[in-house]
Amino acid sequence: MDDLAVPDAVRHRAISLGAPGEAWLAGLPDKLAQLSVTLGLATGRVLEGGTSALVTEATLIDGRAAVLKVFLPGGGQDFAGERAVLRAARGRGYAELLAADVEAEALVLERLGPNLRSRGLSAADEMSIICRVLPEAWACPIPPGLTDGAQKARDLAAWVETKWAELDQPCPRTVVTAALEHARDRETALDPALAVTGHGDCHAWNTLEAPGSPHGYKFVDPDGLFVEPAYDLGVLLREWVWEPEAGSILAQGRARCLHLSAETRISAEAIWRWGYLERASTGLAGLEIGLPGSQAFWTWRRPGYPASSRAAS
Repeated sequence: MDDLAVPDAVRHRAISLGAPGEAWLAGLPDKLAQLSVTLGLATGRVLEGGTSALVTEATLIDGRAAVLKVFLPGGGQDFAGERAVLRAARGRGYAELLAADVEAEALVLERLGPNLRSRGLSAADEMSIICRVLPEAWACPIPPGLTDGAQKARDLAAWVETKWAELDQPCPRTVVTAALEHARDRETALDPALAVTGHGDCHAWNTLEAPGSPHGYKFVDPDGLFVEPAYDLGVLLREWVWEPEAGSILAQGRARCLHLSAETRISAEAIWRWGYLERASTGLAGLEIGLPGSQAFWTWRRPGYPASSRAAS
């Protein structure tokens, strides 16, 4: 493994899986060599970003630039969901799927440009760009078998409660109580008639330059959910970093919800609740795999979005 520069986040996630993850790391050079043969490509440098797969540059036999994504062991659901969404999208709103090896849980995708975060834009400008790309992604035909929003809410609630106990109660119980309340609210709010194919993780690192696309960007790494659009906007709330010089964390959170609501005409209340739930669960996930700064996700303890500041749906 000394000659294969596996990103730290991927390595940490693999090690957290125990023996299967260790075996996956040890077998990566042979696996890449085999995939080069079966998929007809030459692999290049390892790319940074992401935690659930190794991603490398690749070049197809016909000379096209691509990327190869090899999922961590036990990631069958992640692989299946991403493959299903990319197949259904056919390159609209998402990177085009060029090939797949189901047994090896590997995907070959078109190679896109730098991610949105690398442009050094303000949080508001990043949000505006992502909000322009999201409707194209939401228009993706809904593949069968995706996890729906109600189940996602239940899964996140169970994760928060279980991991909070397993990690020796690393944040106040009020954070957990609020997260569970928000999960119950969004579970009952699912309306299949209004649900879309959700990305599930549409932050700036997963938004890549694509000059030939309608808005200049495409998404990568979809989780694939059958969910209300507010869920994807809650992810943007999760990814926000508090700027102390710009005022209180609660005031900045309110402003971000209003900005996202104004861009999309989706309820700020729903965005807030999904965002709170995502921040709580992500902080616990970060602690579990040893990522620094994970407790910053819990500095936001207000249990709900203030009614006086709600935006209309």
